[in-house]
Amino acid sequence: MTPRIAFHAPLKPPTHPVPSGDRRFARLLMQALRRAGFTVDLASRLRSRNAAFDPAVQSRLDVRATRIRDRLSATWRRDGAPDLWMTYHLYDKAPDLLGPVLCREFSVPYVVVEASLSPRRTGTPAHALVEAALRQAALILQPNPKDLPEVARLNGVTADQVRLPPFLDVARDVPVNPSRRVLRREMAMNYGINPDSVWAVATGMMRPGGKTESFRILAAACRKIDADFTLLILGDGDARDEVEAAFSGDGRVRFLGAVDRATVGRVNRAADLFVWPAIQEAFGMAPLEAQAAGLPVVAGDRPGLRGIVDAGVTGLLVPEGDVDAFADAMRHLLTDDAGRARMAAAARAHVLANHDIGGAAALLRRTLLPLIEKGRAA
Repeated sequence: MTPRIAFHAPLKPPTHPVPSGDRRFARLLMQALRRAGFTVDLASRLRSRNAAFDPAVQSRLDVRATRIRDRLSATWRRDGAPDLWMTYHLYDKAPDLLGPVLCREFSVPYVVVEASLSPRRTGTPAHALVEAALRQAALILQPNPKDLPEVARLNGVTADQVRLPPFLDVARDVPVNPSRRVLRREMAMNYGINPDSVWAVATGMMRPGGKTESFRILAAACRKIDADFTLLILGDGDARDEVEAAFSGDGRVRFLGAVDRATVGRVNRAADLFVWPAIQEAFGMAPLEAQAAGLPVVAGDRPGLRGIVDAGVTGLLVPEGDVDAFADAMRHLLTDDAGRARMAAAARAHVLANHDIGGAAALLRRTLLPLIEKGRAA
């Protein structure tokens, strides 16, 4: 019988209307689980995000969670419980209010993908909920290496932590046709871009915090570079006016706005370089997608970025927030055609070898099947 997995993403469900890296990775996880031979059901669309842990908000969330748990419990008693529960992105801004309770009730293995803990929230009710869930977990899969030591410091967590490198469905999401030449000619006409300049791409949501700060640093770095290039910015959000103001007066910048996944892929495949300061970034799907399209990356040196960029081979990592270092790295790749070509050739090969969905599906099958078999035998 095909193993059944109940999937839940309390920070941002895969059905959420607003694009983001979290939504993207949740969808990819479900896809990888199905490729690994599992039946996957979305347990709930409940979004339990409550960053400030406001008591009134939490009270409403608890009421909704109780109703959902009661409904799922009744369904499982009638039709049978799943073989395993998987929660993606267990975070102390969005604790899992469903999985731990249901898994205790039905003796179902509880698995977490990406457990994120902020030391600043230690002692808060949300942090306590996440800690309790991790102590219950049978396995913790971590896409971001930064999270490994934070979880390891918790007392009472007995589950193994296993690295699950971020991944893409490269063949589907980043196809090789039409050719770069065709795409570049098409984009140059559509957006009025000089086809002979070097095209750099930056993709990010325009929201307050690390994203907006990344755009500010990128704008400051561009002002330090005296070179012929075009910066294509993909993304939109509440802070768009702020982002556009940061680039004011720089005629090399084109804002393409919010575009669909296919257009992101086409822009990447037509361009020459991906640039992103990655302030407070976990790991970021955009740099991974860029490399899959054959783009070298210039990015801030964050633990998650180190896990997806082969520094010196597929891109350059610079100290996070250092405008001068970022400008130097950009200038180097903008003006070194041969070096950029070498990194471009290595980038897609690196993603195919280390970050494709096939490898992720194999890891998921290898780590989850023993838990399922043990649960069935109990």
